[in-house]
Amino acid sequence: MILVTGGAGYIGSHYVMQAIEAGESVVVLDNLAYGHREAVVDGAELIVGDMSDRGLLDQIFSQHRIDAVVHFAAFAYVGESVTAPRKYYLNNTVATLNVLNAMVDHGVLKFVFSSTCATYGNPQYMPIDEKHPQSPINPYGESKFFVEKMLQAYNNAYGLRFCALRYFNAAGADPEGKIGESHDPETHLIPLVLQTATGQRDTISIFGTDYDTPDGTCIRDYIHILDLARAHGLSLKRLRDGAESGFFNLGTETGISVTEVIETCRRITGKPIPTLFKDRRPGDPARLVASATKARTELGWEPQFADLDSIVRTAWTWEQNRRY
Repeated sequence: MILVTGGAGYIGSHYVMQAIEAGESVVVLDNLAYGHREAVVDGAELIVGDMSDRGLLDQIFSQHRIDAVVHFAAFAYVGESVTAPRKYYLNNTVATLNVLNAMVDHGVLKFVFSSTCATYGNPQYMPIDEKHPQSPINPYGESKFFVEKMLQAYNNAYGLRFCALRYFNAAGADPEGKIGESHDPETHLIPLVLQTATGQRDTISIFGTDYDTPDGTCIRDYIHILDLARAHGLSLKRLRDGAESGFFNLGTETGISVTEVIETCRRITGKPIPTLFKDRRPGDPARLVASATKARTELGWEPQFADLDSIVRTAWTWEQNRRY
């Protein structure tokens, strides 16, 4: 049985859906601060509560035969982490430490961690591989980086084995439209563009048109949510098979600019999608593109939604028929 923290959130809910389809028994722990009860598919048990509650964690581990934890629960707004760092260190780092301590005390020693490419900071070379220096530039990235360091220490001291997955830009939705992306506030580019297409927003802002890129706008590596979810399943299999701990980048290894995203959304939706040009945002690198060679070779992972069209089409299906 798997304990999935944050399993009612965007990425966690897609993983839970895949795990249930694969025949896993799943317990979801989510405080619903950003998650959605409706996103937890039938077959998974939802416990509404917080991972900082040690008594609740002890109860879950005592009452369920948990053999592994897949950990998504985190706050993930980079800008907010700068203005409210205490919130991020307490939740993302300290509360995760609470989970790790409960695991060790209950003899649960397999952990799949939702990390981030934000642990790298400003890129020194491209594509970014797992050997790239880690120097996060905001409290969000630091909060995840600290967990990675804790995982290494707990692996060495207590035998807690882990896979830490450093995502690049998560995007898309379940192709059948059962679950999808729903943040408040929304900060991800593709849903913002599509909400402009539906008329929920007047324009989409482009922050900076003078970067050293072919069209002057930022380039990012967009990876479909189901491909991310599948990597967690492969990581858990790796740990169950007895493999050593490891860190893995998850991306398509393809850089796509803001302008290209907007043009793709215009073509797929058939909507004009007005744009508004603004100054660069502080701290936005010109390019962020993953090297995912290690995930391919050691996890046996291969993106199945490797082109932007397939990502946008699933996101557009969700945006037109969203349930929550």
